[in-house]
Amino acid sequence: MTTRNSIEKLRATLLGKTQSNAMATGASHDVAHASVAESKRLTARSLDDIPPAYFQFKDFPEYKEYTTMQWYCQKQSFPQSLFQPHAGASDANVTIHGREFVNFSTYNYLALGSDERVKNAAIEAVRTFGAGTGSGRSITGEIDLHSAFEREICDVLGTEDAVLSVGGYSTNAFTIGYLCRNQDLILYDELIHNSALIGCKMTGSRRFSFPHNDYDALTQLLDQHRGNFERVLILAEGVYSMDGDIPDVPKLVEIKDKYKALLMVDEAHSMGVIGPRGLGVCDYFGIDGKQIDILYGSLSKAFGTCGGYVAGPSPLIAILKHYAPGVLLYGASPTPANAAAALESLRIMREQPDRARRLQDNAAYFIQQAQTAGLDTYRSKDSGVVPIMMRDSELALWLSMKLWENGICSYPMMHPIVPRDKTRLRFFINVNHTHEQINQTIDLIGDLLKVAPKSKGLF
Repeated sequence: MTTRNSIEKLRATLLGKTQSNAMATGASHDVAHASVAESKRLTARSLDDIPPAYFQFKDFPEYKEYTTMQWYCQKQSFPQSLFQPHAGASDANVTIHGREFVNFSTYNYLALGSDERVKNAAIEAVRTFGAGTGSGRSITGEIDLHSAFEREICDVLGTEDAVLSVGGYSTNAFTIGYLCRNQDLILYDELIHNSALIGCKMTGSRRFSFPHNDYDALTQLLDQHRGNFERVLILAEGVYSMDGDIPDVPKLVEIKDKYKALLMVDEAHSMGVIGPRGLGVCDYFGIDGKQIDILYGSLSKAFGTCGGYVAGPSPLIAILKHYAPGVLLYGASPTPANAAAALESLRIMREQPDRARRLQDNAAYFIQQAQTAGLDTYRSKDSGVVPIMMRDSELALWLSMKLWENGICSYPMMHPIVPRDKTRLRFFINVNHTHEQINQTIDLIGDLLKVAPKSKGLF
């Protein structure tokens, strides 16, 4: 076999492992390190021997995968449902190209992104401070809305301090990426969000995934490895964004205390949604926010705007504010509009806990109707995320397109986002969804499944 063919074979093997595992199982650590080790063993080549797949985007495997999907959709005469601009707000209903859809693909859970009070707060902030703050927060980019939000989120969660940052994904990734070092260990649930995985990759730390919500496996990893590392960070989500289930956070607190580790909980899909008042995992379990070392939240979900925050002990927040690149340092500050919207949304959440309860009731009703119809909602419970499992990617894609044709928005989650045998349609339940809309959706899915074409096994 020629050197070039050997290289191509190796590259294909590594790429396949990465695409199969990185997002679906979280097992990106071993693949990434294997890739580095193998690349060091590759034979040096002349410029003439470098294939186009290494420097021309059209030959990148990712682009070939994209064009294959485009070809498939065209052959099936599927309508284009991605990147379609909507008019007005994206809520329980959304208008796309003049047509109204029942919308199960927005994480504007509480409809606060379209609330007049939230919109007016954003407008007034722009009038007062301008469209942007002019610089990072540590120099002249600080406005009182930033600190006001931080004070109020601390009051809600029971933490000592908090920091508001410009992006949700980046806040999660850069917090993990800064806090952990080569001499540290990260243990994460295998279904942790991609933003956390990217943060893990930044660190150089040793890292292991543990089976989803398997606390015995987590304990075994700590028994085996805790003594060999300095800081140990355990990563979990408040609500898992694909399955809609909630981990046993008190159990995680017990474990991290026993092993002198740090616990970080990603509240992107739990804050504003779960608990008697809808105020996240602390509210849901009735625990003190000080028991969790790091509480991260995204403002693009229940808050209806954009940004991210981290809440926790005062020393943690001081470190992140003054030293962590991408959280505040070297980054833009949250815009006045986003900060004002987040603050107003938080105040409405506190004043109107019935919003979260109505959302929870809608989600419970959706699950009940779906299960009565013989549909598999998998692990979802008490959250706003409800999957309907398909097990087959072609079926999921076909069904999502048929729903689209019938005015219902729900997108398929397929490999490599989830494992091939865990393909599903994902439904985000909204406070403004009606029982009539839910019934219509479940009935339509049932009718469509009766006439679904047989899979050709293409995906």
